[in-house]
Amino acid sequence: MSAGTGQSENHHLVLYDGECGFCSAWVQFILGRDKRGLFRFAALQSAATAAELKPFGGRPADLTTFYVIEDYRGARPKLHSRTDAVLLVAGALGWPCRLGGVFRVVPRAWRDAAYDLIARNRHRLPGAPPACLLPTPEQRKRFLDQAEGPAS
Repeated sequence: MSAGTGQSENHHLVLYDGECGFCSAWVQFILGRDKRGLFRFAALQSAATAAELKPFGGRPADLTTFYVIEDYRGARPKLHSRTDAVLLVAGALGWPCRLGGVFRVVPRAWRDAAYDLIARNRHRLPGAPPACLLPTPEQRKRFLDQAEGPAS
């Protein structure tokens, strides 16, 4: 277990909209703070995501949902979505991101309603990069879908 997070040191898989600048910024945020290399990534539009979500009944076509599969290669992977996924990431990234855990006191329905509002408007939010992420060769190894061609 990692200190203070209650999560194992196994890898977690972040599933995000690969065509969304806001989502790309979120992936870049995680990459910049994930000093232990806990997170792997795949676009929702990829075959890798479809395969990973299948056992959970997740919907990769739902591009407004952010998913994290906790311990995705371990004995007991667990699917988190929307604000639960965001809070898992914040906790695993450590200080100061872990402070986001205070939002767990807010009922999930309220948190997810706020999440849905942001998700519906994410393409219009300021600060989203106009270009897609270009990962370094080292970061590229953490993307499950890098071997795939363009999404169909």
